[in-house]
Amino acid sequence: MTSHQMSAQSANGGYFSEELCDIEEFKALTSRTTNPGMAPSASVIEKNVPLYDAPDIEGLLGTPQSRRALMAEWAAVLMNGPGVLVIRQAYRDTACLDAATEIFERIIASEKKAGGGADHFAKAGANDRIWNSLQKLCMADPGVFALYHGNPSIDAVCEAWLGPNYQMTAQVNLVRPGGAAQQAHRDYHIGFQTAEISASYPAHVHLLSPVMTLQGGIAHVDIPVEAGPTKLLPFSQAYAPGYAAWRREDFRAHFEENYIQLPLKKGDAIFFNPALFHAGGENRTSDVQRLVNLLQVSSAFGRAMETVNRKEMCKSLYPAIRDIAGSSQLTEQGIHAAISACAEGYSFPTNLDLDPPVGGLAPRTQNQLFHQALSENWTDEQFFHELDALEERQRA
Repeated sequence: MTSHQMSAQSANGGYFSEELCDIEEFKALTSRTTNPGMAPSASVIEKNVPLYDAPDIEGLLGTPQSRRALMAEWAAVLMNGPGVLVIRQAYRDTACLDAATEIFERIIASEKKAGGGADHFAKAGANDRIWNSLQKLCMADPGVFALYHGNPSIDAVCEAWLGPNYQMTAQVNLVRPGGAAQQAHRDYHIGFQTAEISASYPAHVHLLSPVMTLQGGIAHVDIPVEAGPTKLLPFSQAYAPGYAAWRREDFRAHFEENYIQLPLKKGDAIFFNPALFHAGGENRTSDVQRLVNLLQVSSAFGRAMETVNRKEMCKSLYPAIRDIAGSSQLTEQGIHAAISACAEGYSFPTNLDLDPPVGGLAPRTQNQLFHQALSENWTDEQFFHELDALEERQRA
C-alpha cells in the first residue's frame, strides 16, 4: 500500500471510500512497464503481459524445485506485476476442447428449450451462459472432463496464486457477433457487492479479497481482437482502494482510454488477479462465436462462487480416471490436476465428533480418498461407499 493509500485509509477510519480515491495516483500506477526480469520464463511480453508457451514450461513443471520457482514467478506477476498472464497452447491437443464444446452446445440448447439459462451482460438472447459448467461437463462425460481438466499448467497457475487444495468452479460464456462490451469492474468477492456493502468492509478486507480467488479463461475458439477478448488494464490490481474506485466515471474513463486486449488462439488460457480492472469486449465480428470457459478458482480457505456436488462428480469421474490411468492419455501430473478440479481438497468444515483427525491434524479429504482408491485399485462400489461414509461423517 502506498503512503497516500495508507493516509486515505487512516483519514476514513480504516475504510476505503470513493471520495478518497486519487485518479492521478491511479494513472501513475497504471503507466508502469513490465520489467522482463520479473518474468524470465516468459517467451515474450506483449502490451505489458507475459506470454508463456506451454511446451516451453513443460520441463519446468517436471521437478518440484523448478515448478515452485515458476509458480513464485507467476505469483509475483499476478500480485506486483501487470496482474495478468497468458499460457499459450495450454492445450496443444485441442480434441478435448472440441469434445467439451459439443457438450456445452448441447447443454445450451437443452437449457434454452427448458426455459432456463441466463445471458451475461448483453440484451436478452444475444449471448449464452452455462452456470456450473464444471459439474455439468463432469456428469455429461467424465472422460472428457478428465482430459480437459487434467492440465498440469493450469493446475500449477491455480496453485501458484491460491496454494494447494483450491476449489475449481467454471462458467461458459458464449458471446455472439454483436455482443456488447462490459463496463470496467473488479470481481469476486468484494467486486460482487454493491457500493454500499463494499464500503462497509474495512480496508484490510479489501486487500485480502483478491488473494482468495483467481480468474481464468480457456479459449475454445480463435479470438481475434475484433471478437472482443477481455479488456485489461495492467497494474490496476495494485491500487488498494480499487474496489471503491472502479465505479467512478473518471476511473472508468481512464480504463477505456488505456486498456489493452490480447488475441487468443484456441487452446490458450489467460489468468488474472480478480482485482485487475477488466471488462468483456464487444464482439464486432460477423462470424466469431466467442466461446470461453471462465474459471473461477477459489482458495481452500474461502467460499467458492457456486455450489458444486463434488461427491457425485467424484463418482462420475472415478471409473474414467481409473481407465485413463492405465493408458498414456494423461501423465501423473494430469491425473492429479483432473482430480484437483473435481474433488474437495480441504478437510473443513466437518463434524469433528464423527470425523476426527486420524494420523494428522486434519481429517481425510475427498481428494485424498480419490488418490487412495486409485492407488489401491478400489472397485467403483467400494469408492462410492467410502465417499458416502465420508459425507455422513461430515454432517452436523
